[in-house]
Amino acid sequence: MRFLNNMTLGQYVPVESLVHHLDPRCKIVGVLFCLVGVFMVKGPLGFLMWGLLFLLLVSASRVPARLVLSTVRPVWILVAFTAVIHLFFTRGEPLFSWGIVEITREGAVMAARMGLRLVLLVMYAGLLTLTTSPTELADGLESLFSPFRRFGFPAHELAMMMTIALRFIPTLLNETERIMKAQIARGAELERGGPLRRLRAFIPVLVPLFVIVFQRADDLATAMEARNYTGGEGRSRMHPLKWSVRDTTALLFSVIFSFAAVFLDGRALLP
Repeated sequence: MRFLNNMTLGQYVPVESLVHHLDPRCKIVGVLFCLVGVFMVKGPLGFLMWGLLFLLLVSASRVPARLVLSTVRPVWILVAFTAVIHLFFTRGEPLFSWGIVEITREGAVMAARMGLRLVLLVMYAGLLTLTTSPTELADGLESLFSPFRRFGFPAHELAMMMTIALRFIPTLLNETERIMKAQIARGAELERGGPLRRLRAFIPVLVPLFVIVFQRADDLATAMEARNYTGGEGRSRMHPLKWSVRDTTALLFSVIFSFAAVFLDGRALLP
């Protein structure tokens, strides 16, 4: 259950801050530029710049830093696995050798680089969901995808599916935790033994969880039909999206910072 308590994906923290009041389209596009920039940097200067920007955004968002940093905990296994793969399977100048095991300088650099990239990617994406409500995310995605409607792209339907998925992640995690507590109260040992034993012990949790998932989906479909939901054609919004000067400023800042970080990082790596 410790894993479930660390899951923050899909959670929204309603706080009065500059980041919260930005247009969701600005935040989505800005985060995309940040993610691309993070993947393009290779040296310590670039990672330092992206780390400082992240700290600045966390401070401006007024979201607890502990909550933002906890977004990395569910994926630490993926980060460690990626780092180990690059550490032991990248050829180059040997740093350490023991039998068939060899660690190279290039492998150590790639392991640190990919690990930092994944951590920053997850934290930037987590900050987006923590500062943007599911409804705003849906409206922003639908607005960004709307130019592709003329080609038959289902902008509203895709945005709705993504929003429902994000919205129900915390709900399903809470249901999973409730079922696990009920099973433990009945004597189930879900957190003891090796991985295979834990996997087998988790089967009694999956069965009622799947039942709850289908029941929730059926209830949601019934509620949408009762409200005469017919899709995005001709639908209005209670809170229409409004693009302001601060959104333009924030987006320009993210674009300029991304190019500057990549450029300065490349210059720093030149001999």
